[in-house]
Amino acid sequence: MRILAELQANGRITNVELSRRAKITAPPCLRRMRTLEKAGFVQGYHAELNSKALGFQVAGFVFVGLARQKDADLKHFEERVRSWPEVRECHMLSGEVDFILKCVATDLSAFQSFITDTLTAEKNVASVKSSLVIHASKHEPGVPIEIPD
Repeated sequence: MRILAELQANGRITNVELSRRAKITAPPCLRRMRTLEKAGFVQGYHAELNSKALGFQVAGFVFVGLARQKDADLKHFEERVRSWPEVRECHMLSGEVDFILKCVATDLSAFQSFITDTLTAEKNVASVKSSLVIHASKHEPGVPIEIPD
């Protein structure tokens, strides 16, 4: 668990430093890390970018209801979503709406254009509601990992 916790906190950690923190030598640490990757516990390594520094001033959540929820319709919508760069996350939900999308845009006008020109133009989209992010007070990717003492 310690290896997973350390990798989640810092994916660029060196194997030497990881092994020191995990309190094992480097060769078995590397073997364990590779085993965790092969087992699917580690799915990738990513840099966390500063969206505002890169010109994306607006973030928002968009709640989407579809007219039809047959399996083929859901899969088609998910395929379309994967092609839209503004959509950074897509989650299928139970309840009142079918999907929630986390989106970014350079400005409010671009966000509005995405919603009106792209999203609502999709043939199976029945309803769209959006909420702009005012301030993000927590961003903690991954899962909580408890490290035994």
